[in-house]
Amino acid sequence: MMVDRVAEENDGLILDFPFLSDPEAAVINRYGLFNQDDSQGRAIPHPTTYVIDMEGIVRWKMTEVNYRTRPENADILAALEEIGR
Repeated sequence: MMVDRVAEENDGLILDFPFLSDPEAAVINRYGLFNQDDSQGRAIPHPTTYVIDMEGIVRWKMTEVNYRTRPENADILAALEEIGR
């Protein structure tokens, strides 16, 4: 689980906020994140990470075309620190 990995890599950091899992692709569809040009002939979502504040405002995001490129944990943690989390 991603939460466990982040905690392990950051000296037991406790992540006390929700993460979104989207197995039915409802959010992926709503935000138009499917990569329709996949060479395998299937729609794969672009990797995207959002940091959303308590008012529901997106304060940081990263969307990448290359499915192998993901944000570093340090980048996400820095974004959370900026919003006072």
